[in-house]
Amino acid sequence: MGNGKGGEIKSHLAMAYNTTLPLISQASNCSFNGSECAEEEYIPYSSRPETYIVPVVFLMILVVGVAGNGALVLTLLRHANMRNVPNTYVLSLALGDLLVILTCVPFTFTVYIVESWPFGLALCKISEYAKDVSIGVSVFTLTALSADRFFAIVDPMRKLHATGGGRRATRFTVVIAIMIWILAVICAIPASFSYLKVLRVNEKVIFETCYPFPEEFGPDYPRIVLICRFFIYYALPLAVIGVFYLLMARHLFQSTRNMPGEMQCQVRASVKQVKARKKVATMVMAFVVVFAICFFPQHVFMLWFYIHPTSQQDYNAFWHAFRILGFCLSFMNSCINPIALYFVSGTFRKYFNRYLLCCCVSAERGSSVSSSRRRGQSMSNPRCPGSTSSRRGQQSTVQLPTWAVPTATTRIGPRARAHNNEQETIVTTCNNGLEHRI
Repeated sequence: MGNGKGGEIKSHLAMAYNTTLPLISQASNCSFNGSECAEEEYIPYSSRPETYIVPVVFLMILVVGVAGNGALVLTLLRHANMRNVPNTYVLSLALGDLLVILTCVPFTFTVYIVESWPFGLALCKISEYAKDVSIGVSVFTLTALSADRFFAIVDPMRKLHATGGGRRATRFTVVIAIMIWILAVICAIPASFSYLKVLRVNEKVIFETCYPFPEEFGPDYPRIVLICRFFIYYALPLAVIGVFYLLMARHLFQSTRNMPGEMQCQVRASVKQVKARKKVATMVMAFVVVFAICFFPQHVFMLWFYIHPTSQQDYNAFWHAFRILGFCLSFMNSCINPIALYFVSGTFRKYFNRYLLCCCVSAERGSSVSSSRRRGQSMSNPRCPGSTSSRRGQQSTVQLPTWAVPTATTRIGPRARAHNNEQETIVTTCNNGLEHRI
């Protein structure tokens, strides 16, 4: 390569290498050919647009991810009514996202500001390892969520017999979530071999980068790891999830066409239950779509760069922008799940508004006033069980005055006497019997 375009591409490759992505053999060969290094032109960080754009994006990921996932974890831990099987998996997802946000994003944030890795070997290994653990937790949990929704919709009785109901099912789900974390920790072991590699761009520019593929493992090691990562963390889980959702869609379509002639109340209850399950399935599908979109560009770039024989010669401004896009999207996945959940689930939206938008005071006041009004109305006009809107189930309320007789040991003031002399006994009659309330 000579000056001009060749030097610009090599500077792009140097930036790519410094963010723990591709291996730059041309730049590493610089140390063995000093004259060739002298001809290369290096573009400093201050002249690159990504130096100013990427840190802003990562700062937004850090703020939104910590706030959104923190509120999600707080909601699921504080409110007992939110502890069920799907939300247990959602909690695992949020914890995995918090792991990568707190251990990777702040360090990768500085990589676009300083040229060399400034945090040492320990944090290099921890950040790379935590990133792969988080990816494994996310994709394996999404697969488990899809399987749970499949059995809940297609064969709920088998799911009930296998896991039990209520607390037993939740405990079973906690065990599955723990096994998912153990599997993710095992699959992320190759990332623990990351090390600090010295990279020479030219005679004057030398920097140190955190690199996940040790040279002593051979030249084929990066390709083997990337292909395994693509199938374990992306292709196979998404294929399994796709099969589950296709089977769910077919079952829901057939069940709506072939619904038997049951009683009206049973049909309404069944339709309501199916709608609730479809709502949870939609939430899971939103998570899956977000994951697939966020990690697709990074997998495409990494496989192209390490497998294509002329990728280092073909690397240009387009691939450089595509690489940065995939790099940002892979971390952006950690903060998008709470946003998707906010728009999909009304229950989570209420708690997000309470914890993040400071709406708790007005919401609680309004709900307490309305609930007290409803409570007063129900006390004055109670309904009998089994009442309907037909004429047979009409209710009639009879108010019978009673008089309280004061005893000798009781002192009654004028206000209390006026109030007690006209107490009411509310009698509600229905076709099913008599209800007496004092």
